[in-house]
Amino acid sequence: MVMVRVHMMQGRTSEQKAELIARLTDVVTRRLAVAPEDVRVIVLEVSPDGWGIAGVPATIARRAAAGGAP
Repeated sequence: MVMVRVHMMQGRTSEQKAELIARLTDVVTRRLAVAPEDVRVIVLEVSPDGWGIAGVPATIARRAAAGGAP
């Protein structure tokens, strides 16, 4: 069995996550010569307040990048 773990910020649609899971499974099956039934993909979503970028929560970093006040 092969397990792929993806950490990402919340905000993607169910459709985007489903496509990601399908594509990762496809790549793993082709590159590692394993059956799709032997591939597990875990998507772990983190809120922007719990995701740090350059020492600050992503909510603050994104605001600053957009030109807003911290």
